[in-house]
Amino acid sequence: MINVTKPYLPDEAKYNSYVSHIFKSKWLTNNGELLQELERRLAKYLDVENVLLVNNGTLALNVAYKLLELSGEVITTPFSFVATTSSLVWGGLKPVFADIDKNTLNIDTGEIEKKITKSTSAIVPVHVFGNGCNVEEIEKLAKSYALKVIYDAAHAFGVSYEGRSILNYGDISTLSFHATKVFHTIEGGALIINNKKLYDKARKVIDFGIDGPDHISYLGINAKMNEFQAAMGLCILDDIEKIQSSRQKIYNRYVDAFRLEARIILQSHNNKCSYNYSYFPIILEDEESMLKVRELLRREDIMPRRYFYPSLDQLNYIDSEFMPVSNSISSRILCLPMYDSLEVNDQKRIIQTVKEALL
Repeated sequence: MINVTKPYLPDEAKYNSYVSHIFKSKWLTNNGELLQELERRLAKYLDVENVLLVNNGTLALNVAYKLLELSGEVITTPFSFVATTSSLVWGGLKPVFADIDKNTLNIDTGEIEKKITKSTSAIVPVHVFGNGCNVEEIEKLAKSYALKVIYDAAHAFGVSYEGRSILNYGDISTLSFHATKVFHTIEGGALIINNKKLYDKARKVIDFGIDGPDHISYLGINAKMNEFQAAMGLCILDDIEKIQSSRQKIYNRYVDAFRLEARIILQSHNNKCSYNYSYFPIILEDEESMLKVRELLRREDIMPRRYFYPSLDQLNYIDSEFMPVSNSISSRILCLPMYDSLEVNDQKRIIQTVKEALL
């Protein structure tokens, strides 16, 4: 079976050497040595001031909302993984959707201003499939209306905007290091916070708000990453260039196969951004065509995914107006298998099956 993604596993002996170190040190969690090393190395690799590692990407979002003391309404995209919206609701905030651009699949900056009210406290855009948002326009809007900006950068590991890490935009950017991502720590995530005072506070917030052995300064939560996760991250960071090189070749083969297919639309990329080859979505003419492609692939034991479906304005715990573009894209999009170890012959079979389904 060929799944939509496959976690990268590093050399087992290398990982076990880190595990042996953990057993000898008996330091399993609570800002351990390996975690500190991974934060330093990631900050350098990503070209950011700091990295605050946490247990998963959803907690990274939750912590970001609390740090910035958001309230009321938050403008966000309806086209994302459910955690972008559910984390807002979980935090007592009201998601207000601005529809997406049909080409980039990112939030349409022209729609954001229409949704701003006196109750709006922030904007939470998503770099969908690692495709950088129009960060300059979002920054202008945020300044004009004194709004906070938190970027859900779950897909945007290593992405740069005009040569500068895209993670440096906004008040906070959050990352996901789930096993299916380009870079992973089994489960995990991170916050990129440029404000030093806020970053120092965040370190305490992710550890129950504890500030010293006998003092609790803030309302906090347990969001800490453990040493076994950090060990996986260190191993994978060693291999990240190889991983990216393989993914780029696979991505380019897909593009070469589908860019002239009249019945397939490919995501338009922000030409000011680099790309990390995290996903390969195709958009079909209609839902019927998409379902036909998916069915024929499944018959070949190839498992694509409807990323993202449903459009999040359809969630039963959301009160939202209908988002026509997001719903249209959600009904027609399919992410094809995309991972570093996808064999050439398997990819050829995927491509051939998709084309046959469209005859």
